[in-house]
Amino acid sequence: MSTRIPVTVIGGYLGAGKTTLINHLLRHAGGRRLAVLVNDFGALPIDADLIEAQEGSTISISGGCVCCSFGSDLVAALQGIVALDPPPGHLLIEASGVALPAAISATASLVRGLANEGIVVLADAETVRERAGERYLGDTIERQLREAGLILLSKPDLADTDALVATRAWLEQFAPVIDSPRGQVPLDVVLGPALGRSRPVIANAPAHPAYETVEYADLRALDLERLCAVLTDPVTGVLRAKGIVRDPSGATQALQTVGRRAEINAATAGGPGRLVCIGLAGRLDRGAIDRAVAGGHFRFGTA
Repeated sequence: MSTRIPVTVIGGYLGAGKTTLINHLLRHAGGRRLAVLVNDFGALPIDADLIEAQEGSTISISGGCVCCSFGSDLVAALQGIVALDPPPGHLLIEASGVALPAAISATASLVRGLANEGIVVLADAETVRERAGERYLGDTIERQLREAGLILLSKPDLADTDALVATRAWLEQFAPVIDSPRGQVPLDVVLGPALGRSRPVIANAPAHPAYETVEYADLRALDLERLCAVLTDPVTGVLRAKGIVRDPSGATQALQTVGRRAEINAATAGGPGRLVCIGLAGRLDRGAIDRAVAGGHFRFGTA
């Protein structure tokens, strides 16, 4: 992969569960060194048992992770993250409840050394449709949802069955939706699979639907636009994908998809092409993915 630090923006209206999600990700980092940027520590109370030390605007978290406050100066905070030695393996930016995550993602794209890896937006199963219908809140909430690559449906246990089905169907007009009770969702679904392992490790949260992975190795040069079209087609069932693949010119490219959105960037890493895809068990159209990477050697795994 490129040496740039991957960035994921986490959005959602006030009370949607961003704090709970981020604390869950920190607890299940699985060896990844995460950095978290928040507007202020009051907006993201890191669980006390995760904190190793606090100095100024930075909290050191167990596992080599850090949390920094950026207030109104996001660019300076981003530059500070890039300057960390050693650098984090992934950066999470928590958007404020009324912020538009795409604007934050666009700001991160201007900072050398960072690479956008998508926008994940939380939606409160109990209140999101009601709030989206409010005169003053509705436009902001719908824009947040439209900017999402993936929507995590939080607090599904607080909505009755019929309302939950209707809410999920309504949200699917914006992006793929998966349940995230109490922030419990596999790390690789939010951040994307980490390449370089023999197989992505996905730790399913209790009572959460199982996820499935399909991994391809030793890939030949591919039509990346066609591949991304397949990976982002809702029918294919891919939630997240990441790979290092050669294009028809022989150049090495890093591609990653989040729901229906895809991004391709020049990569510094070489070697055989490889690709990892994640989706809900039983929902991945393995035949479609296989045809898109015809000629590659692959193996399947179930989380």
